[in-house]
Amino acid sequence: MTEDLYHRPFGEATMAPARTRVLDAALRLMREAGLVGATTKEIARTARCSEAVLYKYFGSKENLFVEVLRTRLPRLDPPPAGGPETLAAVLTAYCRRAVAFYAETFPIAASLYAEPALRARHFEALRELGAGPHVPLRHLEEYLREERDAGRVAAGTDPRAAAALLLGACAQRAFAHEATETGRAPESDEEFAEAIVATLLGGLGRDAEG
Repeated sequence: MTEDLYHRPFGEATMAPARTRVLDAALRLMREAGLVGATTKEIARTARCSEAVLYKYFGSKENLFVEVLRTRLPRLDPPPAGGPETLAAVLTAYCRRAVAFYAETFPIAASLYAEPALRARHFEALRELGAGPHVPLRHLEEYLREERDAGRVAAGTDPRAAAALLLGACAQRAFAHEATETGRAPESDEEFAEAIVATLLGGLGRDAEG
């Protein structure tokens, strides 16, 4: 349902509620111009509403960006704890979601690093909302700590370091291959996720069947 909203021709969304139009317009412009380039004025113009309406629903561009992440882009929810799936299966599925998440969000948010003052305001707003790029890292760290405490991960494992290794690899995949001869990764996202998890699990003291 979400995919239909942001892949349909924009003209078809003009009769949608103003809040939906703003989210659709924000996603489109953030993809095209990055977070810095997608001004509230241009978002409102594209959504065919006033900036006052935009601020009525979202309060700030930072809040709007968080809502775009929450409702329009791939989600990176915490891994399920204590389920019947093997550690390898859970981490592989999480890795695939992380790859999709970073592939969508990195091009939007990267422009922040060209504007230090705006970046500072943006991260201050994220802190107030309890959001930010550290949250998935914290969730994965907590999951791995629970798995370690349950004996499914080697006792000497550092959950934070392991989480950083997995998510760092997924984030790097979002941009690492654009300058190569083909402009794309040498393997599919599924193959990448399986290889990363198998390698990580070797270092965690469990093989990929564990």
